[in-house]
Amino acid sequence: MSEPFEHLRHKPPTALERPRELIIVCAPLRSNVNLSNMLRTAGCCGITRVVACGNPSIHKSIARDGGEQVELEVHRTLLPVLKQLKEEGYPLIGLEQTTGAHNLHTYQFPRKAALVLGNERLGLTEEQLQWMDACVEIPVYGLPFSYNVATSAALAMYEYCRQYPQG
Repeated sequence: MSEPFEHLRHKPPTALERPRELIIVCAPLRSNVNLSNMLRTAGCCGITRVVACGNPSIHKSIARDGGEQVELEVHRTLLPVLKQLKEEGYPLIGLEQTTGAHNLHTYQFPRKAALVLGNERLGLTEEQLQWMDACVEIPVYGLPFSYNVATSAALAMYEYCRQYPQG
């Protein structure tokens, strides 16, 4: 028989050797609950910058510490943000079901990257997709055809962290 487990609540975060170089970028979302969930996940992953477009607001009870640990940068529309990030040298990685999209299970993220998420219903527009350096998609094994945007973001952030566990 194995050793018994002892419940440990609020284990301290794992220290990173260097800051994460992943930025989360969101098109205008319909639900601020989704954005709040993304902030919480970003905080857990040690990601410090989220860019949200439109008129976002955060539910502090959902975002928890992520609402204070993660810088939320707000812009009216997405295209100027994509242009600026390109100028700053960030490869733009769209999280979208597209022709030619890479499977998240096998995609190697660049260490410095911006993960771009589309609207819950519409995804990324054709014009926005033209700015992407790559697109990744998450395999779906049943219905509906895609994961919720906050869940998708969490899966992609976790995969990035798995690839760069020390930051």
